[in-house]
Amino acid sequence: MLSYRHSFHAGNHADILKHLTLVAILAHLNRKDKPWWYIDTHAGAGLYQLDSEHARKTGEYDTGIGRLWDRSDLPPALASLVGMIRSLNPDDRLALYPGSPYLARQLARDEDKLWLHELHSSDHPHLRDLFQHAGRQVHVDARDGFGALSALLPPQPRRGLVLIDPSYELKEDYRKVPDALREGLKRFATGTYAIWHPLLQRPEAAQLPNRLKQLPIKHWLHATLSVQAPSPDGFGMHGSGMFIINPPWPLKATLEECLPYLASRLGKDNQGRYSLDHLELP
Repeated sequence: MLSYRHSFHAGNHADILKHLTLVAILAHLNRKDKPWWYIDTHAGAGLYQLDSEHARKTGEYDTGIGRLWDRSDLPPALASLVGMIRSLNPDDRLALYPGSPYLARQLARDEDKLWLHELHSSDHPHLRDLFQHAGRQVHVDARDGFGALSALLPPQPRRGLVLIDPSYELKEDYRKVPDALREGLKRFATGTYAIWHPLLQRPEAAQLPNRLKQLPIKHWLHATLSVQAPSPDGFGMHGSGMFIINPPWPLKATLEECLPYLASRLGKDNQGRYSLDHLELP
């Protein structure tokens, strides 16, 4: 079953946290004059129209990019992200929002490569068309991104970021994520892995971060952003998290600066909350 469409949720608070993290990691990789690979297991359509029927139906971008669009007091990392989004909207009207593949492509240099995976029959053609002129730098595949890791890791340049961002619409995703990471780490133990996860009142959602912390890793960073109190009926996502394995050293400081700001600006009725935990063993 593949009914999830990210176009309903593009630009929301979860996207802001995810894309802030993504841009910060890739910008750090660009500090060295060595190529990297970006592997996206659930790439989506790549670019979203916020005036589409899907986006207007939920209006979720108002809980994310909409609240940052006109701010002049953004922390530097957030200002960088919003600046990239503004480059898509030159008339200063917020109409387009970039997905992770688009942002990664904007940061990629000539020698870097993107490997994008999307199975959804509606989203894959959009993703393919978006990068049809990218040549051999961008590879778009209609296949299971979890399974692709075994074929792509380790990357040839031995530097890279793997983004794992399933919808978690299926309960089995909560099992597939740690399983895929366990296999990926066997092949590319030094790579950076960024895992997005929802904050839900479901046992499997609550258990996932602890399952990730039990993987054979010595360095991780876990950030969460909650924008409202959990619903009394137990339904709905009240926030999201990013679990980063082998994070670049500046990322913790970046999140320490940005998370309080996001909790304040994106929180509903003063209920914004955040957390930032980490482990770094010798």
